[in-house]
Amino acid sequence: MAEKGKALQAVGQRLLRRGSRGARAAARHKRLLGYLAVLGPGMITANAGNDAGGIATFASVGAEHGYRLLWILIPITISLGLVQEMCARMGAVTGKGLADLIRERFGVRWTALVMLALLIANGGVTVSEFVGIAAATELFGIPRFISVPIAAISIWWLIVKGSYKRVERVFLLMTLVFLGYVVSAFLAGPEWRTVAGELVRPRFSLDGAYLFTVVAIVGTTISPYMQVYVQSSVVEKGVTSEDYRRTRIDVWVGTVFAILIAFFIVVSTSATLHKHGIQINSAADAARALRPLAGNYAEALFGIGLFGASMLAAGVLPLATAYSVSEALGFEKGVSRSFREAPTFIGIFTFLVAVGAAIAVIPNLPLIQVLLVTQVINGLLLPVILFAILRLINNREIMGTHVNGPAYNIGAWLTAVIVTLLSLLLVLVTLFPQLFRS
Repeated sequence: MAEKGKALQAVGQRLLRRGSRGARAAARHKRLLGYLAVLGPGMITANAGNDAGGIATFASVGAEHGYRLLWILIPITISLGLVQEMCARMGAVTGKGLADLIRERFGVRWTALVMLALLIANGGVTVSEFVGIAAATELFGIPRFISVPIAAISIWWLIVKGSYKRVERVFLLMTLVFLGYVVSAFLAGPEWRTVAGELVRPRFSLDGAYLFTVVAIVGTTISPYMQVYVQSSVVEKGVTSEDYRRTRIDVWVGTVFAILIAFFIVVSTSATLHKHGIQINSAADAARALRPLAGNYAEALFGIGLFGASMLAAGVLPLATAYSVSEALGFEKGVSRSFREAPTFIGIFTFLVAVGAAIAVIPNLPLIQVLLVTQVINGLLLPVILFAILRLINNREIMGTHVNGPAYNIGAWLTAVIVTLLSLLLVLVTLFPQLFRS
């Protein structure tokens, strides 16, 4: 009997251990589901920054400078993460969008000026996203007169007829196409030891072309619409200060993922185009140039990435604009709202998508001139947005105990000052390129 009792006791202990392991596994599974449940605003916003213009910029960086500018991606990651996190935190704590808070604290006139600039700038960039869609589909033999209208109608239907959860899920799925750039980089066969060395070896130069490229990287990575979108989407998602911790993780994971994609774009073009002295003017040029150097798969992956990135940004940009203008004017807004409930919000979104798509199918479109104007406006608008964010995030009347700490503030203010100087430099470089080109 004693031996039987010991055997039963041993079985019981094994069952308890299994139960304990099962409980721990279930807890880990529950935590993972919890993180996936809040995944969205940060991941979507950061990756929307890798739009058609962003891909073209990073591809040009690799083609022209090789691996020499990879080190910039490390401070850019920190800067982008800080700015995005502050806006997400404001959305969770206040339950209000950025334009809402700007209107309340800085007045209607100032807000109206900022929103007008944002509307014009985002309208111009939206056109470029549909041009990116056209360029990507033309790589696969689909004319823009077919692809652009279909893309515009699909984006409009998703936003206007879908709920916030459905829109967020589709946007998150779109971010998966960026993984094509990872594969493309490995197909290019880079010298990974050299890549690792350049990533941690800062290089400074007063050369005009080098300076021009640095400014372009900052300008394409941190844009005003991104701050507006991340805060508004956090509010619409219903995130509060109590459950904000997971959203903070989402913001930083999204930031790191987006910059990693930029890293692989630079690596793939450095290992191929720079090595053979090939210069490019667009992301589509980069895709075509990759075919003879890294094979058909590399071209296809680059083209698919361009299409997905342009589709994502073509949805996020008009949404960010609709959010900001509706908030500034005090109108109802939200993806889950119907046209009857939020006519201004849906109307602005529809207008931007329709106009962007219509202009993008115009033959021989002078896109460069459009982008130059929008770059100047964004360059002037970004400092205003950044310093408004810093004043709001440090206002205890608004944020309570959730204001920035001393160390966080040092990083945030340093980011704002440096990005502001580079943004103003971007304006000068755009208006007077002859002064900076060596």
